[in-house]
Amino acid sequence: MILNAGGKMGKALGLAALLTLAACEVAGPNAPRQATMPEQRPIGLVPPAPLASPIPVTPSAASRALSVYFQRLQNDLMARGLLRTDGGGPDTTFTDTVLARNFVRIALFDEFVMTPTGLRAQPTISRLRRWEEPVKFTVQYGATVPEDQRVEDSQNIRNYVSRLARVSGQPMSMTDTDPNFHVLILNEDDRLGFEGELRALVPGIDNASVGAFLNVPRDTLCLVLAFSQDGNPQYSQAVALIRGEHPDLMRLACIHEELAQGLGLANDSPQARPSIFNDDEEFGLLTTHDELLLKMLYDDRLQTGMAAAEAAPIARIIATELMNTGPS
Repeated sequence: MILNAGGKMGKALGLAALLTLAACEVAGPNAPRQATMPEQRPIGLVPPAPLASPIPVTPSAASRALSVYFQRLQNDLMARGLLRTDGGGPDTTFTDTVLARNFVRIALFDEFVMTPTGLRAQPTISRLRRWEEPVKFTVQYGATVPEDQRVEDSQNIRNYVSRLARVSGQPMSMTDTDPNFHVLILNEDDRLGFEGELRALVPGIDNASVGAFLNVPRDTLCLVLAFSQDGNPQYSQAVALIRGEHPDLMRLACIHEELAQGLGLANDSPQARPSIFNDDEEFGLLTTHDELLLKMLYDDRLQTGMAAAEAAPIARIIATELMNTGPS
């Protein structure tokens, strides 16, 4: 089993330790209410005890503290003009040469290496990896994620998967039948108790990958683990972790980056612009530049497993064509 890991790293706020916690408590989904009719029962029988109402699951103090921290982080980034959602504009023009260069840096390098103690940021040259089989997404929520957030995130993921499929040309769908790309939206309390379910989702997952999922530093906003079987370069499973404590835009930004990275755009590059594959956080959502990268990644002229030296000349040809036609 080969692991490829990608993730979004947070930027320091320069804030002191959090002094207050969110005062509100977020309840889980409400139980449905049904009208009841007077019960007819034989005389002398004791009526059954009424069923207890489900107890709302409330995030812990640690989870609420993370919510405060991430809200401050989002406010700080937006105040500095970051987390843009416009997809790029006249201030972010790029050429076919730049597009091809960015493709090599993002699709043919890995962002992290796995060590016995977890993930370490270290761009490493790799081979072209992508999905050859249809990508079947499913989304799963932790018990402490509120219902209104689940509804919003499910719709956003459904729309985004449709966009990724259209742009890349790779078959993709949302389904609970034999999914191979699991999007997990978990609060801190949910994630720390998720080891058993993670091992069930990815049979044979190694301990280092489990540790990377369970021991996530605060400045790692989200991550994706993509797996290949028997040394093959094509992906067979992926698991994306999205922190449920994020405010809406930051959570959506994580969804955009991790799902795209889990398709094979595994690295970040400080030269990529306009792009979400750049840790400067200038752009929060997939850009037109990034759509072109996805089209290049799944172009039939590139072969899964190609080395950078083989893929780069082909990437230049494709980039030139796309700059003349744009994403479909």
